[in-house]
Amino acid sequence: MLWKLKNQCRAYRFAGHAEAVTSVEFSPDGQVLASASQDHTVRLWIPCIHGESSVLKGHTASVRSVSFSHDGYSIVSASNDKSIKIWSVCYQRLLFTLFQHTRWVRCAKFSPDGRIIVSCGEDNSVNIWDTRSKTCVNSFSDYEGYANFVAFNPSGTCIASAGSNHTVKLWDIRMNKLLQHFRVHRAGVNCISFHPSDNYLITASSDGTLKILDLLGERLIYTLHGHQGPVLCVAFSKSGEKFASGGADAQVLLWKTNFDTLDYKEVLKHNFRRTHIDDPPHLLDIYPRSPHLHDGKLESVEVNPTFDVPDTLTPDPVIIGIRPSSTISTPVSSKSEELQSPSAFASARRSKRRAENESGSAVRSGEKHRGVSSAVDSALDHIVGQLDLLTLTISLLEHRLTCTEDKLKECIKEQQKILLKENQNK
Repeated sequence: MLWKLKNQCRAYRFAGHAEAVTSVEFSPDGQVLASASQDHTVRLWIPCIHGESSVLKGHTASVRSVSFSHDGYSIVSASNDKSIKIWSVCYQRLLFTLFQHTRWVRCAKFSPDGRIIVSCGEDNSVNIWDTRSKTCVNSFSDYEGYANFVAFNPSGTCIASAGSNHTVKLWDIRMNKLLQHFRVHRAGVNCISFHPSDNYLITASSDGTLKILDLLGERLIYTLHGHQGPVLCVAFSKSGEKFASGGADAQVLLWKTNFDTLDYKEVLKHNFRRTHIDDPPHLLDIYPRSPHLHDGKLESVEVNPTFDVPDTLTPDPVIIGIRPSSTISTPVSSKSEELQSPSAFASARRSKRRAENESGSAVRSGEKHRGVSSAVDSALDHIVGQLDLLTLTISLLEHRLTCTEDKLKECIKEQQKILLKENQNK
């Protein structure tokens, strides 16, 4: 589902995967949406009313996560087939595969500079990979349980892991050292997200709560209630002003951030009536960066939207069902053939911008367009659409011609080898 967060909330349902969708993520420029599914595939979508998508096939089991590199040129996928695959977004083909996990891989993420990948699996390990050498350069083991989710901090110097054993751990990948170990949840932690300032970390847990950790002060400052069941995912907005959470109660909650602008003591002062004493992580639960005394008087603010936040529950939005008008896919061979040419992908981006204009005009279809200018605009839009379709068709023909030429070259080489062997046998 793709949501438009405007006064008139709309939802667009994109159909294409054959089974449940397990992960979605927008590219950094917002022009492409990647999705992973239990149908063993990854799809790249142009988020427009035409629902154009391309299929990346290569995994042999459910794909658990998908994530873009920060330059938007690559994506990494983690699967139950114990592998991690890196794909080219532009050429939409498999670049290489990483193997070392011995059980299902639950999550994989790029570092901010794209040179490192971190992954976690049910083999109780968190692995660090070098994308240039395509090898595992380091591994952190946790014998208490496996990690459900991993993420780099914005500076790329540390990683955080969300544990099935109710813990959140922060590791310094430069010193290969455990920095902080938080035990603040009563059930497994499913997801984490760093604030862009690098000073805060938010966690989502199966105990039905979200918790905000102050990484500089090494303390828990907020406990957020709102979901009626396990909280499965959470993420900050790009600016950090808001964050969204999703749970097993089929709700998506949008929260406003204020903890990065207010002093911690001031927050407690203004919220004294609803302050709940929640035991902060003990000194033994946190790896100290420097010796310090454990203050037993630290408190955390517990927020329950039922009492503290106005009810902003929106009615069911208008849902527009969208099926891909054209799905461009090619069976993946051992040589990882391209699924779509770069020019076709650029054309799809142009059609996305055109589709947004069409979507806007569809919303305002009740208004009557008058004047010659509107007729001219309509004619121009139709011409642009035909040109985009023509460009896409030409690009596909070029791609198929290239594939045919490559196969012919391979056939000629094979014939030459056969002739050479026959001559040698004579």
